[in-house]
Amino acid sequence: MTELVTTDLVDLDLAPTDRRAVVRSLSERLHAAGRVTDLEQFVADVEAREAKMATGLPGGIGIPHCRSEAVTVPTVAVGRSAEGVDFGADDGPARLIFLIAAPEGGDTDHMTVLAALARLLMRSEFTETLLGATDPAAVAEYVRTEVNP
Repeated sequence: MTELVTTDLVDLDLAPTDRRAVVRSLSERLHAAGRVTDLEQFVADVEAREAKMATGLPGGIGIPHCRSEAVTVPTVAVGRSAEGVDFGADDGPARLIFLIAAPEGGDTDHMTVLAALARLLMRSEFTETLLGATDPAAVAEYVRTEVNP
């Protein structure tokens, strides 16, 4: 079974401050890792999903996500932004971004990951740990362990 998130899918120093640029940056990591076969198609699918409804959550969280034919396995890329990125939350920009990629036929996988992350993001301990993390490998392990206990 392929890990949901790996070290190479974690960026603790996201440079872009624009939502589209952040989505592209994290998508490029998914593509480089072989989790996405067609970068442009995947980015377009994420943008189409974003156009339906903002994916910003209270507390500085962004969860852009989509199902796409370009996705090979359910995957999460994790980004952290010091400046924050506007994902449409009422309380301001997101500092933690979770790009959730699910295969086109992966309805249950997609919803399972979203539900697990939503529960975790309600816990201040989870977000504080990620905001204070310095090691991408530790972040990947922590997210994997918490999403699939």
